[in-house]
Amino acid sequence: MIELHGVEKRFGALQVLNGVDLKIASGRVTAVLGPNSAGKTTLIKSILGLTRIDAGRILVASEPIDSDGRYRANIGYMPQIARFPENLTAADLFAMMADLRHSSAQDVELIERLGLQPFLDKPLRVLSGGTRQKVNAALAFLFAPALLFLDEPTSGLDPMASSILKDKVLAERAKGRTFVVTTHVMSELEELVDDIAFLHEGQVHFAGSVHDLKKQTRQLNLERAVAQVMAETCVPGGVAA
Repeated sequence: MIELHGVEKRFGALQVLNGVDLKIASGRVTAVLGPNSAGKTTLIKSILGLTRIDAGRILVASEPIDSDGRYRANIGYMPQIARFPENLTAADLFAMMADLRHSSAQDVELIERLGLQPFLDKPLRVLSGGTRQKVNAALAFLFAPALLFLDEPTSGLDPMASSILKDKVLAERAKGRTFVVTTHVMSELEELVDDIAFLHEGQVHFAGSVHDLKKQTRQLNLERAVAQVMAETCVPGGVAA
């Protein structure tokens, strides 16, 4: 689904992505992990076309990402903190995005299951943070994209809403959709993720299945497996306990 070949990105003197080679398989959930400033956000923004890379190639569905962004029509994106026009209602927002995407086909399951109907005609500015995050989730899935990026998806959600969202991810993966997730909540990864891509200092230090990561680190628990990779990669001479 996604291929990165020798991707480089620098901001001034700071090398953020340093020769990234990575393949993200279709029909699976891949977590992009790493410590702060590892390059995760820049990697995601580069795939989305929000950041222009300095060197290398990025392919989505075997096609190079293009300057006019047409490939993004089949991508859903749930940012960690969504910034919506606050004078709009949620219904206005959904209608505006449908118009921009020239799409009448909509997946409204999350609108219904997250209980958003009573809030659709209220201005976004008066909604609570948790309700705005539900709108954020519903919008990411609204046009049934083949590829979805979820950045800290359960941040701000109550346990019931979090469970509904995770169930939705698993159901859509079963239909062949592809997910790229970033999160610091390891329990989410244990439930959702098939593959791990671990970044540090702009380079990929592990890319493979959760099974392979556990086997490589000799850990039964994913959180401990990720912690061991982090200790061995990010701390000079570090050894996980």
